[in-house]
Amino acid sequence: MKQVLLAGCGKMGSAMLEGWISRLDDPMHFTVVDPALAGDDHPLKKSFGQAGNVTLLAQLDDSTPAPDLVVLAVKPQMMAEALPPLTRLARPDTVWLSIAAGISMPWLQAAIAPDAAVIRTMPNTPSAIGRGVTAIIASAAVPADMDALAERMLGVICRVVRLKDEADMDAVTAVSGSGPAYVFLMREALEQAALKAGLAPELASVLAAETMAGSVALMQESDQSPGQLRVNVTSPGGTTQAALDVLMAEDGLMALLEDAVMAARNRSKALGN
Repeated sequence: MKQVLLAGCGKMGSAMLEGWISRLDDPMHFTVVDPALAGDDHPLKKSFGQAGNVTLLAQLDDSTPAPDLVVLAVKPQMMAEALPPLTRLARPDTVWLSIAAGISMPWLQAAIAPDAAVIRTMPNTPSAIGRGVTAIIASAAVPADMDALAERMLGVICRVVRLKDEADMDAVTAVSGSGPAYVFLMREALEQAALKAGLAPELASVLAAETMAGSVALMQESDQSPGQLRVNVTSPGGTTQAALDVLMAEDGLMALLEDAVMAARNRSKALGN
């Protein structure tokens, strides 16, 4: 039985644990450590407090088994503080799986051990409902069976894509890691525009939400490109064309999104330095 230590049980950590327990067939024991588990009212204690294959801890203790796999689900700014007690517990052959934005594999190896087996990934927030995506890349020290295990574990919560170059992870973070926030902002903006156009708040909210949800569903089910779907709904000289003339102007939505993605990518790079 594999021993998995999950460090951090915020929204993403909790979502991963729930997915692993409900959908993974691999025999595993999960030890979850997070200071938030000190109280009795944490949701994980209600869900898994009596589960035989889950141990919930506010901090590591002498009885904690050495892990085969450590999943680092702490915030990037807390990583330096979180690692020392984990490295003291781990074995030389422990594999480390990090979901922290901007924390590179060389940074982790410098903090753990120069030859540490490290896997880096970046699930986005829709993974909490099984609809996300993540990119994954492993260091040369990761055994093939553990690399495959990590991919299976991630695959139960989201779609997994492989990277060949870790340098691409900053752009991945900017597009898919931060991307849900861009979509949420678009939903907010559409509702705000509906209000400005004179619609009542409840109607504006329903129209904006269902239009966004339906459009995404149509893109996923259609074999046509997003560009073609846009053309399909745009009559020359019509209302949609009038709106797109604004959104697709030289300084419009396309340019703004490019600038936003570049800003996020640059911030991811800075976090890794």
